[in-house]
Amino acid sequence: MEVPFFDLTRQHAAIENELFSVMEAVMNSGQFLNGTYLSQFEDSWSQYLGVEHTVGVANGTDAIYLTLKALGIGSGDEVITTAVSWVSTASAIVNAGAKPVFVDVDESGLMNLDLIEHMVSSKTKALLVVHLYGQMVNVVKAKAICDRLGIMLIEDAAQAHGASFDGVSPGQLSSAATYSFYPTKNLGAIGDAGAVVSRDRELATEIRKLANQGGVSKKNIERIGITSRLDELQAAILCAKLKYLFRWNERRVEIARSYNDILKQCAGISFLKNYSASHHVYHQYVILSSNRDEFISYLSENGVGVDVHYSQPLPELPMFHVEGNSFPVAKKITQEVVSLPIFPELRKVEIEHICRVIGHFLDKTRSPTVD
Repeated sequence: MEVPFFDLTRQHAAIENELFSVMEAVMNSGQFLNGTYLSQFEDSWSQYLGVEHTVGVANGTDAIYLTLKALGIGSGDEVITTAVSWVSTASAIVNAGAKPVFVDVDESGLMNLDLIEHMVSSKTKALLVVHLYGQMVNVVKAKAICDRLGIMLIEDAAQAHGASFDGVSPGQLSSAATYSFYPTKNLGAIGDAGAVVSRDRELATEIRKLANQGGVSKKNIERIGITSRLDELQAAILCAKLKYLFRWNERRVEIARSYNDILKQCAGISFLKNYSASHHVYHQYVILSSNRDEFISYLSENGVGVDVHYSQPLPELPMFHVEGNSFPVAKKITQEVVSLPIFPELRKVEIEHICRVIGHFLDKTRSPTVD
């Protein structure tokens, strides 16, 4: 049996008529930017999250960059962020002109908030937390830390569509939360797409200006900006898919529970910590393997698609290189982490096959007992 790591064709086949309907509507309208679908999606996403303002942009990286610029963060400033994430989190900080200051993670793979105060300097302007794998950082604690230190809180929620912590959604406590709608996300477009959400009307307006070459219209340019738009086609696709997000997230949780029930019985497999106050939406289902290369090879040879999120701490990458070994937990996790298939259309027989292959691998590699 071949089990893909991810298969969008199954999702799209199930809602094909709706997708083609909205795509046709966009084509027939002749309006491909700043139209009714963009407004509809921005309103719907704000309502879904319980945050007043949504600004659609071209992608998740732009969403972070534009937020930083709109908050006045730039040359000479520092932004504290996590040592484990996709590279765009830190690269957006650099592209805004600031310096990323990395913090180690805890046993969940999320930023260790207890280390924040040791990283603050007179140059620190913001804390950029990353909600990784579908689980949110404790934003209540993060907000309290930021208020005490007098810095801003920003959330990278690119992997947290529908997630919450103690009932709080991204953007409800922070200056802003940023989203990517890359096709493989829990809510994905059919190309690049992103958004920023915020409670602050003035900040949302400033982000909208920056994303439109510095002005609300071409006749009213106020500052240097970029072109970063969520186009009508992607907005229409997101509108069509949004009504299914709750159901899809529920299915991801069901799949994760199935994995947990089977794999917790397997000696040799360990897991990242899930926090009880966190509503985890499982953008990725992650396990830890001490002999990852051999493990991945065996799964691949037996038809199981896997991936690694992520293979190296950000401060070890050459463009961000930080001297010393200040990130021991991040180092250990990135050496062992393996992502298993978890998408809503994954079938029970496929889950069982994946777990069976993992069990066979563990039996094969387990050291023989000595009488």
